[in-house]
Amino acid sequence: MSAYTSDEMMTVAAARRLRNGAVCFVGIGLPSAACNLARLTHAPDLVLIYESGTVGTRPHVLPLSIGDGELAETARSVIPLPEIFTHYLQRGRVDVGFLGAAQVDRVGGLNSTVIGPYAAPQVRLPGAGGAPEIAAHAREVLVVMKQSTRTFVERLDFRTSAGRVRALITDLGVMEPGADGELVLTQVYAGVTVEQVRAACGWPLRVAARIAPVAPPTPEELAVLRDLQTRTRAAHAARVRLDGVGA
Repeated sequence: MSAYTSDEMMTVAAARRLRNGAVCFVGIGLPSAACNLARLTHAPDLVLIYESGTVGTRPHVLPLSIGDGELAETARSVIPLPEIFTHYLQRGRVDVGFLGAAQVDRVGGLNSTVIGPYAAPQVRLPGAGGAPEIAAHAREVLVVMKQSTRTFVERLDFRTSAGRVRALITDLGVMEPGADGELVLTQVYAGVTVEQVRAACGWPLRVAARIAPVAPPTPEELAVLRDLQTRTRAAHAARVRLDGVGA
């Protein structure tokens, strides 16, 4: 149980950033995994809101999308999407916005729209969704994403959301904004060097005077995360089989 992957370390490090009782607006994918890990370990009263309008949802498995029935079935309430933004986000009731992206720049700007020129992109991504509003109105914005020179770029192909990032959690370490807003490497994981993090960054990355250590995942954190992922794979595989039968 002591061995773990870089993805597991990233998810655990992100989950630890969430305090019990916080109201969290969650993105699909890595943010969802981190938030549900936190809910299943140290933050049982974490209130999760997804963009589909589900409030206080407690999914048994990780959702494939915001339209996954698992979210509505386990939510305290489901409300119209406009009310999520007007009555929760814009009124300052969301403590943490937890986002992912395809690209990030040195000041925490995010791209989830296109890779390449907007008029003729190489890849068209899912788009903004609620990310711009979450980035603008949540009291604190956390971003979790894997790090490479393709994703951590000097210049975004498209700026979907403005930079207001409290922490950027990657599979190598953690970055936080300095006094001028530029992201600074403040933490690395066990076995990762500063040189590795810089080599996977598309701009000359600043490094804090003191790099804080990050404790490895505990046996409990790993057990809960792996159980969640195992349940998720089994549930989604079952859905695929059922869809195939009904086709």
